[in-house]
Amino acid sequence: MGIEANYNELVQVRIDKLKKLQEQGKNPYVHEKFDFTNHSIDIFDKFDELEGTDVAVAGRIMLMREHGKATFVTIQDYEGRVQIYVRSDKIGEDSYNDFITYDIGDIIGIKGTVFKTQKGEISIRATEAVLLTKSLQPLPDKHSGLKDQDMRYRQRYVDLIVNPEVKKAFLLRNKATKALRDYLDQRGFIEVDTPILNTIAGGANAKPFVTHHNTLDIDMYLRIANELYLKRLVVGGFEKVYEMGRMFRNEGMSIKHNPEYTAMELYWAYVGYEEIMVLTENLVAHMAEAATGSTLVNYQGKEIDFKPPWKRMTMIDAVKEYAGVDFYKIQTDEDAIAAAKEKGLELTASQMTRGHIISLLFEEYGEQHLIEPTFITHHPVEISPLSKRNPDDPRLTNRFEAFVNTWEIANAFSELNDPIDQRGRFEDQMKQRELGDDEAHDMDEDFLNAIEVGLPPTGGLGIGIDRVIMLLTNSASIRDVIPFPTMKPIKDESAE
Repeated sequence: MGIEANYNELVQVRIDKLKKLQEQGKNPYVHEKFDFTNHSIDIFDKFDELEGTDVAVAGRIMLMREHGKATFVTIQDYEGRVQIYVRSDKIGEDSYNDFITYDIGDIIGIKGTVFKTQKGEISIRATEAVLLTKSLQPLPDKHSGLKDQDMRYRQRYVDLIVNPEVKKAFLLRNKATKALRDYLDQRGFIEVDTPILNTIAGGANAKPFVTHHNTLDIDMYLRIANELYLKRLVVGGFEKVYEMGRMFRNEGMSIKHNPEYTAMELYWAYVGYEEIMVLTENLVAHMAEAATGSTLVNYQGKEIDFKPPWKRMTMIDAVKEYAGVDFYKIQTDEDAIAAAKEKGLELTASQMTRGHIISLLFEEYGEQHLIEPTFITHHPVEISPLSKRNPDDPRLTNRFEAFVNTWEIANAFSELNDPIDQRGRFEDQMKQRELGDDEAHDMDEDFLNAIEVGLPPTGGLGIGIDRVIMLLTNSASIRDVIPFPTMKPIKDESAE
């Protein structure tokens, strides 16, 4: 008999047990609530206070050991596990006969007295046991567990049951995002909501997901960024706004890319990118300390310290140091193309400018060296369509990206508020689209209209929350910090 047949047989046994209970008028699914008084951790932390007193707990059966007319059961609840001692003469013979038919995975409610066994194990002596939910699917074997990584992501609910340490990453994520909100709220930032469905995909260079609105009969896009709407609010008079939520990009998947991910963007009127830089390093350091108790974390064997101030470096300096190409001396597109060819870079038709080549060389040679938190500043204008130009060199922008462990975790700049320059940048982006860059910006006339109404000098910031959480939780993959990551559907062979 194969593994699948054995599994199906186990499921059928559980279904038969359920039917028998239902026929006896003991349907477990009729229970709407169970008034528990304590979580498992309380029984241990408050044992001196609770010993000899009556408590009520609820949880999932993880272990069962029968000893004649008594059974030791370990249940798992939100806080951990606790042992239950169940005897026929304490809960009644009929109840006990039902109890010993329960299976690993069933959810039960227990009322009883806190005590310590002869072996010194803190436990609860049951006086009442109630089956609250019958589990029809067997849990993975307690020794082998659920180790297939792909299945752990697909069946996160099972992963959380049999690998409870997984929950720690999500609890730490909650601490970190709460700390982010608290930090910004205490400094006068207002949290807002902006549209997820957009008629124009803008705010970042990325490929969008496309859907269709039947009533309006128009294509719409899941947002790739919320930047343009947040700036509209600043135009309208909000001086400090932020939003944390899902963004969607129809691009590749990897250990640090998921098609939907969480980002936080903020906009602060009357400050520039340098003030935003200080805010960024202090905000991320605060998240680290609130979630882990320290700004110093260990990520995959590397010590990373988020304590401010972080290292600062221009993109041109990074290219000079790590690629050995000096763009202080290279001033023309032609010389830049020659330098790129000398380095073996393959350029597309939309990348044949000095600015694009600076960016490509940085990506190829610079990013891999940025382990400790580092700000890379002054990006070329060609790759920064929404950034204010640097007054000393208008070919560059007052922009920065924050890198940690070679990853970009944040992007920020002094926002472009010159409507004529902004229109010209969008027009350049449209030309890039015609040359084959399908990630270039669309023209957003309403946003241009907002800028023409008047955007005050403003600093903006976007942080990739999932990547920050990966670093704080020592998680090797972005899927480890997203409860339900995007997965390719399992092919149903029976449907063919």
